[in-house]
Amino acid sequence: MPTKIIAVANQKGGVGKTTTAVNVAACIAAAGHPTLLLDLDPQANATSGLGIEKLEGTSSYRPFLGEGGLVDKIQATAFERLDLIPSEVDLCAVEIEMVRGENHLRRAAELLAPIVESGRYAVIIIDCPPALGVLTLNAFGAADGILVPLQCEYYALEGISMIHRVLEPIRQTGVNPKLELLGVVMTMFDGRTRLCNQVVSEVRQHFGEAVFETLIPRTTRLAEAPSFGKPIIHYDRYSAGAAAYEVLTQEILKRLKIIA
Repeated sequence: MPTKIIAVANQKGGVGKTTTAVNVAACIAAAGHPTLLLDLDPQANATSGLGIEKLEGTSSYRPFLGEGGLVDKIQATAFERLDLIPSEVDLCAVEIEMVRGENHLRRAAELLAPIVESGRYAVIIIDCPPALGVLTLNAFGAADGILVPLQCEYYALEGISMIHRVLEPIRQTGVNPKLELLGVVMTMFDGRTRLCNQVVSEVRQHFGEAVFETLIPRTTRLAEAPSFGKPIIHYDRYSAGAAAYEVLTQEILKRLKIIA
């Protein structure tokens, strides 16, 4: 089966984007499917969230500028079947330094092509920066689908409206005609509040079946896990957060047609 590439994106920060990227990647790997997480966010939170140190020269920065390939940047993590291409603060400079040539939005797709062709991974997950800049648009240029985490709060829909406006031009200009919205996942859900339930209801009305059934709860254990360099299923296997990400991952694998 061909490798599937998922871009986890929302230009609004603080919505659980990196938490979702790290934990979905870990759950896919734990379900038996070799997974690569590409950290394209210069903040490198996905890198530290997997217990990997942020070191200069270890990221995709140089390959983006035409120096070397991504294969050499792959690192094994402490978790079986889960590998990482780390990030570093230098990635910020890609926005300025990458030559805006004809195919500058296809650079990530070109860099990932040898990894995809190797058949080494079932899924590649890209953690995008919280902005619709060159790095995020490159992720869209390489991805099969976009996974959008939305926080259960009043301004949630603002986070997805711009992504919808970008999707169509990416497809129509030929940058990536196959790009789809894989789905919307509601994060930081607190069932005790009327607002959370109201937002979920509105988002479901707006996006219908694009919204995953699974709601990711707001929990202390989920918030703690990154500081220990562990995904939630390896930090607290029986927590509500771990259960939610495992169920969400099953939904994602079905949409990707990796499982029936």
